Order: sequence, then structure tokens, then C-alpha cells
Amino acid sequence: MDSQARAIAKPDPCAACRLLHRKCSPDCMLAPYFPTDHPEKFGVVHKVFGASNVIKMLQMVEESRREDAVKSMVYEAQARLKSPVYGSTSAIFYLQKCVEDLEDHLRETRAQLLDAREQRDQLLSVLTDTYHGSQFYHTNDPVFDDASAMRTDTNMIHVQSAGENPMNYYQMI
Repeated sequence: MDSQARAIAKPDPCAACRLLHRKCSPDCMLAPYFPTDHPEKFGVVHKVFGASNVIKMLQMVEESRREDAVKSMVYEAQARLKSPVYGSTSAIFYLQKCVEDLEDHLRETRAQLLDAREQRDQLLSVLTDTYHGSQFYHTNDPVFDDASAMRTDTNMIHVQSAGENPMNYYQMI
């Protein structure tokens, strides 16, 4: 008999039935959730809750949600073995603390952002006031209109037309 025929004739028991040393039936309730290749999952759950309690808990849950229930049991059992007193609540408290810390950091970052925006607005206001009060900006100058007075190279030409050396202009800046 080849291996395929043997597998059809006698399937491997699920991890739960193997650990409990019993024959695994085709309609075994635990087989879909505790496959043969992951025996540690049922071992941990069995150690903490016991096999009969696992079966009772799974029977109370509707079939579409049983996989999530098994994942929760495995997680709680692992946490309970690591921390017998607090179990998974220690992880929950830790995560809540992380969320609080991140919220505090977010508030601080938002405050810094508002401060930076206020500083930027103040600097823009100062720069705008300084530029409009500049000696090179003349609204009554017939040679230059407002748009050309805003350009730096036009201001330099204006200085040259006033008979000044443009190099002195760069030394003033």
C-alpha cells in the first residue's frame, strides 16, 4: 500500500486527539483548529484550560466565530503561562500606556507645529514690512512699476541709475 492510500485509510489525528491519546474521528470538533503540525497550540490551551473546558467554550460559540475564539484561547493561555497572575491584562495595560504616551507626544508635536507656524507668520510679516520700507522701493518712480520694483535685479538697476556702484550695494547687504 502506498502512502496516499494509507493517508486516506487512516488520517493523522489532530493535535488535540494526539495529546489526549484518543482516536480522532472525521467529525472531531477540535481538528480544524488544532492541526497535527501545530501540537504546541493545543498543549498550551490544554495546560491552562483543560480539554473539556475548551470543548465547552467552543460549543458555546457559533461556528463562524470559533477560529477567532481558538486564537483568543491560545493567546490567553500563552500569556497566562508567562504571567500567571495578570495573564493578557499585563499586555493590555502595556499597550494602553503606549497609546497614552503616543497621544502625549502627538499633542507636543502639534503644539510645536503651531509655534513654528506662528514664528513663520511673524517672520513673513517682518520681512514684508522691511521690504516695503526699503529705500529701493519707490511707488512714485515713473521708471519702475510695482511689479518690477519687487525684483532684485531691477533694484540693482535702479541703484545704478542713481549713480551708485552696485558692488557697494552688495557690501551693504
